[in-house]
Amino acid sequence: MKLLLDTCTLLWLARGDRSLSAGARDLLGRPGVDVHVSVVSAWEIAVKHGLGRLPLPVPLADFLPALRARYALSSLPVDEESALHVIKLPRLHRDPFDRMLVSQAIVHGLTIVTPDSDIARYPARTIW
Repeated sequence: MKLLLDTCTLLWLARGDRSLSAGARDLLGRPGVDVHVSVVSAWEIAVKHGLGRLPLPVPLADFLPALRARYALSSLPVDEESALHVIKLPRLHRDPFDRMLVSQAIVHGLTIVTPDSDIARYPARTIW
């Protein structure tokens, strides 16, 4: 199974937050599950941290590399096909970060791990 973490899911995983569902926690811990973090999430975290809306326990430059190492997460770059796919999405969600994650999931055949019901309205697989 190939998963893509929504940014909120990644943050809850990092904090050990109980907002992360038991099902998601179990799935992320299974062997053979390929878990990706998009650079879009890195961008979103950097923007919100820079605005003072997202405190981090370590310096920003160390945050994602430490999480990728700890949880064996793969980095997913933004490719041209995914970027251009955004225009094909219906306007169900206003958040540009989430719309790009949906595009990446569709283009790369990934299942998004998210509690966001607006993301679940898109033709991308989701799980929570």
